[in-house]
Amino acid sequence: MKARHVDPVLVQVARRRIRTGAALLVGMAILSPAPAATIPDELRPLHVLNRLAYGPAPGDLETVRTMGVDKYIESQLAPSSIPQPEGLSQDLNGLETLHLDPERLFEEYGPPRPERGQPPDPEAIKAARERARVILLQAVEARLWRAVRSPRQLEEVMTDFWYNHFNVFADKGLDHLWIGAYEEEAIRPYVLGRFRDLLGATAHHPAMLFYLDNWQNTAPGSPGARGRFEGLNENYARELMELHTLGVDGGYTQQDVIALARILTGWGLGRPRGGGDRGGFYFDPKRHDYGNKTFLGHLIRGRGADEGEQALDILARAPATAHHIGYELAQYFVADDPPPELVQRLARRFLDTDGDIRAVLGALFHSPEFWDQKYNGNKFKTPYQYLVSAVRASGQSPVNVRPLRGMLTQLGMPPYACLTPDGYPNTREAWLNPDAMMRRVSFATALANGRLPLARPAEDDAGTMPKQTGRAERAPMTPIEPLDAARLADTLGNEWSSPTRAALAQTPPRLRAALILGSPEFMQH
Repeated sequence: MKARHVDPVLVQVARRRIRTGAALLVGMAILSPAPAATIPDELRPLHVLNRLAYGPAPGDLETVRTMGVDKYIESQLAPSSIPQPEGLSQDLNGLETLHLDPERLFEEYGPPRPERGQPPDPEAIKAARERARVILLQAVEARLWRAVRSPRQLEEVMTDFWYNHFNVFADKGLDHLWIGAYEEEAIRPYVLGRFRDLLGATAHHPAMLFYLDNWQNTAPGSPGARGRFEGLNENYARELMELHTLGVDGGYTQQDVIALARILTGWGLGRPRGGGDRGGFYFDPKRHDYGNKTFLGHLIRGRGADEGEQALDILARAPATAHHIGYELAQYFVADDPPPELVQRLARRFLDTDGDIRAVLGALFHSPEFWDQKYNGNKFKTPYQYLVSAVRASGQSPVNVRPLRGMLTQLGMPPYACLTPDGYPNTREAWLNPDAMMRRVSFATALANGRLPLARPAEDDAGTMPKQTGRAERAPMTPIEPLDAARLADTLGNEWSSPTRAALAQTPPRLRAALILGSPEFMQH
C-alpha cells in the first residue's frame, strides 16, 4: 500500500507533534524516577485495554467500567468463557487451508513429485509454489481478523507474543506450507496453558523442525546417515536453549548444545511414504544417537525419542527458563527495561505453578508494577500493535486485510516474515524513527478519511484465494465514511496531553481523527 493523499496541513502538525513527542520521550528517559504512584481508578479501564488488548474498540471502555477491571482481567484469562461473534467464526471457517493438517497441506499444495527417473520440472514446481501462496494469505487474514474483531483480546495478544517467541519464518523452504497450521496447532491452543505443553508442541511441529533444520539432524555413523542426513545439526538445539527456554545467559555450554543435538537426532518430518516426506512429526530410530549423554548436569540414557521428552522437561522446569520467560512477559506488558523485582516474582510464580502461563499472567496483572503510574503509556507500539489498535479504534470490522498487510510490510513487520529465530523486537528503539512515523501518519490519514477498502472483499494478488463463504461475500460495496473525531476520542478515553489538546483545537475538524491516530498518546500504550 503506497502512502497517498496526505494532507499537507496534517503533515506539518504531525511533524511538530513527532518532534514534541520525541523530546518528551527523551526527557522521560533521563529524568530521575518519580516516587511510585498508582494509576488512578478512572484510568485503569483504559490501561487494561491498552495492555491486555489491542486498545479499545467502540464501547469497550464502558464495558470495562461496568464490569470492573478485575472482572475484565478474569474473563480475559478464561477466553473460552467469552463468545466469539458469529460473523468472525463464519469467516474463519471459510479459510480452507487453516483447517488442514501438515500432511494434507503437503499433499494438496506441496511440490509435485517427478516421474520415476525424471528430473524435477521447474515450471511445475513454480506453479505449485504460486498456488500454495494462499496458505500464507489465509493465515494473515485469520490473524488480523481475530486481532481486530475477537473479544478474546488477551488470547490474541498472547498468540502474537508466543508466535514471536517461537518464531518460524514462512519463506524458508517447505515452511510456506505449514505456517498457518503451526500457529493453529502448536501455538494458539497453549497460549494460556502450561509452558511445557507449548514447548513440546513447537518442538514436534514440522514447521519448527524444518525452520531450524532438526529434520536433518542425524547421528554420524548411524544406519540412516546418508545423503542430506549426514551428521549432527546443532541449530535447533542451540536456539531451543538460547531463545525458547534458558536465555542467552542461561548457564549452558557448547557441550550442552552438542549433547542436546545428539538427544534430538532422528526428530524429523513424517515417515516417508512412496519416496516423499509427508509432513508431521516422525522419529526415525535409524538416525538416532543411542549413546548416553550428559545434558545440563543430568544423565540422559540412550533410549530413543523419550530422551528428547526428558530434555524438554529439564528445560521447561529450569530456573533460568522461569527467569527468561518472566523477563519477556514483564518487558512486553510493563516496560522495555522491566523492574528486576517483578521479573523475580514472575519467575517464582512460574516455578511454583510448574509453568502455568495463566497463573504467571495473573500475578503480573495484579502486581504493583503493572499499576505503577510511571509505566502507564510508556510502551511504544510495534507496527503490528499500532495498525491493529487503529482499526479497532475506528470501529471497522475488516474483511479485506490487504491494505494492513501492505502497510505492515512497509513498516518492517510483515506477519510470519521475520527471518531470524529471535522474532520481532517489541521495544521503543526498534521502531521509533522519523520514516516510520511518517508512514504511520500516512496510514492514519487514509484510515481516518475512509480511503482504506477494509470492508470490501478482495481476491489475493494471484487470484487464487478461494471464494469466502462468510462475511466477505456479503460485504457492501458502499464507500467508507470518514471517522468522526469526537466519537474516536470518546472510544480512546479522551486522555490527551496539553500539547495534543491544543493541536486538536487548532486543527480543522476534517483532520482531527487522523491527528488523534497520529498523536504521541496513540503511538504508545
